Amino acid sequence: PCFVHHIKMLRALVCVALLEGCSALAAPHFTLTKIRSPLLTHCSQCLHSHHPTARWPRAPHMAVEQINTSEAPAVSTPPVEKRSAFSTFSDFFSTLFPLWTLIVALVGVFVPASFAAIPTSAFTGLLSILMLSMGITLSLDDFKRVLTRPTVMVVGFLGCYVFMPLLALLLSRGLGLSPALTAGMVLVGSINGGQASNLCTYIARGDVALSVMMTTVTTLGAIFMTPIICQLLLGTLVPVDAVGVAISTIQVVLLPIIVGMLTNANFPQTVKKIEPITPIVGVLSTCILVGSAVAQCSAPILKAGVRLQAAAALLHCIGGAVAYLGLKPFYGETTCRTTAIETSMKSSAFGFLLAKLHFSSFLVRVPSAVSVVW
Repeated sequence: PCFVHHIKMLRALVCVALLEGCSALAAPHFTLTKIRSPLLTHCSQCLHSHHPTARWPRAPHMAVEQINTSEAPAVSTPPVEKRSAFSTFSDFFSTLFPLWTLIVALVGVFVPASFAAIPTSAFTGLLSILMLSMGITLSLDDFKRVLTRPTVMVVGFLGCYVFMPLLALLLSRGLGLSPALTAGMVLVGSINGGQASNLCTYIARGDVALSVMMTTVTTLGAIFMTPIICQLLLGTLVPVDAVGVAISTIQVVLLPIIVGMLTNANFPQTVKKIEPITPIVGVLSTCILVGSAVAQCSAPILKAGVRLQAAAALLHCIGGAVAYLGLKPFYGETTCRTTAIETSMKSSAFGFLLAKLHFSSFLVRVPSAVSVVW
């Protein structure tokens, strides 16, 4: 009899497992009764008679009363924040940034009078606005996150301030550029990463957070790295005002970023309201800077011909390719893509301003004017 009881208990356990699973699947769609199976009740009594301390699993409901899908519990979903029409337009307008840049560059080359009247003070102000728009998106936590990825940050920094200046020097000499144009190419290679790289990283589906961190680090590094590199590599080619380069970097880069971070820390709600506007302001400022730089150098750009265009294009393309392929064995696709963009893209408008303010030769600013397009 005991053997028969155990067989019945085994059959009951199988039924329990099957019915518990079925009832769990059907629970959202069925209302079930609370009638217990006589077999399960009998086996439960047998189990307790042989094992008084054991607990019988709760028996599932056995009969279906009715189908009631209307009373099925609603699945809660997190509310989706509705984007405003202006935010959608801002994203769309910013995504077309390469197109706007190309258009204003062509206008600057062939109709230079449309941009040539922009004074240097306005040029400086527009660059400060660009840095401010980046600063208001930053906080101390962003700099703490830099410490969580030190290796890739160091690689990006070395690519920006070691590899790119040397590559610019080699390309310029290999293509036979004049000393002034060579100095301009090295200046492009030795400046910080461009703020537009964050947008390009977003378009290329890279790591935008990493892009922002790398841009921030190289931008702050420009305060001391750009003057040092200019003095070391360019001092024998053209006269360089290294102290003036450092002062201009502090004024145009460091101060606007500090003001932006303080604004973000003390007035976060205000910053949140104006954030949808900042991409448009950044794109418009960059386009004006590109058009002005190209317009002021339109004649030398056309006169320099293919060699200068090739040097600028190869600087950006080779820089990005080496960064991407060099990191590929060690990092994922997203990190490699982001680092390549950060290495290849430079703040050429800032280089143009430095060349205009602190280099006596007019031709030094021409490579920066060409680079803003590439």
